Formats: sequence, C-alpha cells, structure tokens
Amino acid sequence: MAELYGVRPEILRAATYVNYDQRKRLIQKLRDILGGFRGKTIGLLGLAFKPDTDDMRDAPSISIIHMLQHEGATVKAYDPEAQETARRYLESVIFCDTPYQVAEGADGLILVTEWNEFKQLDMARVKALMRQPVLIDGRNIYDPKRMVEMGFTYRGMGRGYDGVGVE
Repeated sequence: MAELYGVRPEILRAATYVNYDQRKRLIQKLRDILGGFRGKTIGLLGLAFKPDTDDMRDAPSISIIHMLQHEGATVKAYDPEAQETARRYLESVIFCDTPYQVAEGADGLILVTEWNEFKQLDMARVKALMRQPVLIDGRNIYDPKRMVEMGFTYRGMGRGYDGVGVE
C-alpha cells in the first residue's frame, strides 16, 4: 500500500526479512541437532499466526513446514483452532488431534504458536512419546534448565547460548 502512494516502506521490508530469517535460523538449529531431515518426523505445536485465532495469513508455520518438507521431513502438526484453516495452506501434513499425537514418534518438536494449552503439557509424557527428545521453542515458553534436566535437547530463540542447551 505504501508503494502505491510513493512511500518506501524500508522498515517494513526489514521487519519482513528479519521475521523470515528467524524461521530459517529455527530450522538450522534443528538441522544441526538432527543432522538433516530426510527420513525424520518433525512435529509442530501451533499453526496459527498467533494464539486465540485461526488466522493463517503469513503464519510462520507455513514456511517452516515447506522448508522441512523440502528437505525430506515428514511433518505432523496440531493447533487448537487453526487446523481446518491450515488444511487450505498446507499439503502432505499429518494433522493430529492432540499435542501428544504430534509428539508420538517425532524426532523433534517445534513450538510455533504460544497457545496456553502448550504451557500446560505433561512434558515427561511428551518426552516418552518422542523418538528423540529434541525441542525447539520458537516462543520461549518453557524453562530451559527444566527442559534440559528432563532430558530434552532444547533450544530457544534469541536467548543466547549458556551451555545448557539454550541458544
């Protein structure tokens, strides 16, 4: 819209670039841990652009899923509100009825949308269901030290690396 009126939206362009770059960094963290995605099952917790909506427009989950699938991953996903909407945007995704179904057999989980439901998960159960207990917390809702103590390989976003699995 700004360009239609002759305004150069440089800050908006920069914000768009930074947001997309964060998605690539999230994927890179998981790739580094797993050594690649071919033959791996990756679960996404949350699909909507933000909690308490089914809005999928420009949702980070879309590009994250495409990147994972492009590199050979099988993707499972759950969102409490956006699943039906997400089906219009995403192909070849296994949509699950619960977060625990997403965790079952997963080589890694990515928390994409910070739904309150995900803050209340039984993380010991999640870990027991996973093939590899790898968690990339894209919204930093979990306590890093607790996740590492529970046996997860854990990475948050934008926190820096402190030697206990958070970078």
